[in-house]
Amino acid sequence: MRRLFVSAGAPTLVLLLVLGLGDVPSASPLPGLGPTAAHAIDFFGRDENAEQEAWPGAFWRSKSGIEKARPLGIPTSFADLAERVAPAVVSIQTRATVRFEGFLPPGHPPGFGLPPVPGGERQFEQEGQGSGFVISRDGYIVTNNHVVEDAEEITVRFLGGQELPAEIAGLDPKTDIALLKVDPGRVKLTTVALGDSEAIRPGDWVVAIGNPFGLEHTVTAGIVSATHRRDLADIVPQAYHDYIQTDAAINPGNSGGPLIDLEGRVVGINTRIRAEANTLGFSVPINMAKQILPALREEGRATRGWLGVALQPMTRDLADAFGLERARGALIGSVLPGSPAAAAGLERGDVIIAFDEKPIDDVQSLRLIVAATPVDKVTSIVVIRDEQEETLAVEVGRLEDEPVLASVREDDPEGGGFGMRVRDVTDEDASRLGLEGEVAGVLVIGVDPGGPAAESDVRAGDIIVELDRKAVGDVEDLVEKLDASERPLLLVRRGNSTLWIRLARAAG
Repeated sequence: MRRLFVSAGAPTLVLLLVLGLGDVPSASPLPGLGPTAAHAIDFFGRDENAEQEAWPGAFWRSKSGIEKARPLGIPTSFADLAERVAPAVVSIQTRATVRFEGFLPPGHPPGFGLPPVPGGERQFEQEGQGSGFVISRDGYIVTNNHVVEDAEEITVRFLGGQELPAEIAGLDPKTDIALLKVDPGRVKLTTVALGDSEAIRPGDWVVAIGNPFGLEHTVTAGIVSATHRRDLADIVPQAYHDYIQTDAAINPGNSGGPLIDLEGRVVGINTRIRAEANTLGFSVPINMAKQILPALREEGRATRGWLGVALQPMTRDLADAFGLERARGALIGSVLPGSPAAAAGLERGDVIIAFDEKPIDDVQSLRLIVAATPVDKVTSIVVIRDEQEETLAVEVGRLEDEPVLASVREDDPEGGGFGMRVRDVTDEDASRLGLEGEVAGVLVIGVDPGGPAAESDVRAGDIIVELDRKAVGDVEDLVEKLDASERPLLLVRRGNSTLWIRLARAAG
């Protein structure tokens, strides 16, 4: 089945939420549930102190002051809840100049063989729209990164129709979170409380408020369909996947808007949908946002923990090769010299099964936990090494922008017994691949697309440095080791990283 996922903002729509702007008609039939009462909430008392303890640097509140809605049947009404939260929801309009050469703008289907415009560049103004929500009285607003990252002009529109210009305070493409700042002046902004996304469960009611297709302050309701959706890496571009799935209707324009629990607290940031069904929506957990919002405000970018290891998933085949009873944990393919992992004594081939006393089921769970760990914190890491469990202490470093790794490929139509063709690594290869004089190993120069090597993800340009945990010196050495191995376990160098590959033999 073909699957297509698109951004909830598609590139055109975004949603912002802001609580309390100007005079909003009070229509709540219940005492204390109108917008006027929302302004009377103490946003800076004990709530702030408690939140500071849980989330250092917090500049938002965690108590909504809204009595929990208690649905008595299906259908029921979320009107009072929506009325209280609506003043904190905002619409975001963006404008950008797109420049291109030729008669057709970027992304337009090619046609008619039109040549570039002689000697010139064309441009047009592109407008976008989305959603967001206000989290502090001094004008900080949360939305999606993809809503505003390329914008030259950003305008925030509140429930009462008032508009304010906004600037980007911080961006984090890895989680698709952005923090905006408006100057409220004499406008008394109302904020929305941030809840606890770890407390919600599949089946809980949630409400989404946003601007789908420009229809401002649209309210939809549904349930949490699933939590900790981490299997979307091949669909969405963000590096950190831990989505809340909901069937509350989300459409283009909802991007950046809040997913709200029955106490009026934000538990997620609506981000993506599945194009074929608007009942499959995905929200970034608010706890993930809490981890980075202080850094976005202070530094304009996220601060994350870092180990300095290259990881790969633990498959059933690899688990068997490493003597594990089941496929679990994250396998270390390489350790960066001078990194926190190297200082802690981690080694290539270790399988990480726990970090900071939290179990590690897969690579993504480790990446999320390490990223959320405070920089310079000394914590425990449990690994399986040579089928024995060991506990090490590691001081978490700070993740900087990762370098772009170049790939090396060479065409060769022929394949060997495993569907690959190899030769010894030369000094020229070492120089071209940046190996700094390291010439040990065997270079893969061709892979048969239908052979066992290709099926095992061996690629042209890989350097085979170990087989069955033993160093490979040259082609003759590799051939001898392959002949003697029933299920070869390769360690290959790819770019600046190494990874483990269980090589299958050709049938027959």
